[in-house]
Amino acid sequence: RLLSERLFNNQSDAKVNYSLVPSVIFSHPPIGTMGLTEDEARSKYGVDDVNVHTSEFTNLYYAVSEHGSRTLMKLVCVGVEQRIVGIHIMGLNCDEMLQGFAVALTMGATKSDFDRTIAIHPTGAE
Repeated sequence: RLLSERLFNNQSDAKVNYSLVPSVIFSHPPIGTMGLTEDEARSKYGVDDVNVHTSEFTNLYYAVSEHGSRTLMKLVCVGVEQRIVGIHIMGLNCDEMLQGFAVALTMGATKSDFDRTIAIHPTGAE
């Protein structure tokens, strides 16, 4: 779509930001990622400017099962404003979660934006 805007609607700045393309490995459990890894962020912004926030939990879908599966999440943030430059998820429905998070990251979301958001309960994305 951006290519057609550039070619036919004179929008020369309509270009894909390839650093913010979400990607999912449809394994069991699935793994989703978008943006910079921890190491990439530290190389680009410096060790002192990068903060990493992690979470690990059992998805409610497995709450009463003996065969529960963990969900792991990581936010890679930079600067005093804690702008999110990377998100990495492993667990049930992470592909669906990442689709929503992709919009937020593309818009320049911060950790405090995520913290202020009222989550849908009970879901893994909360």
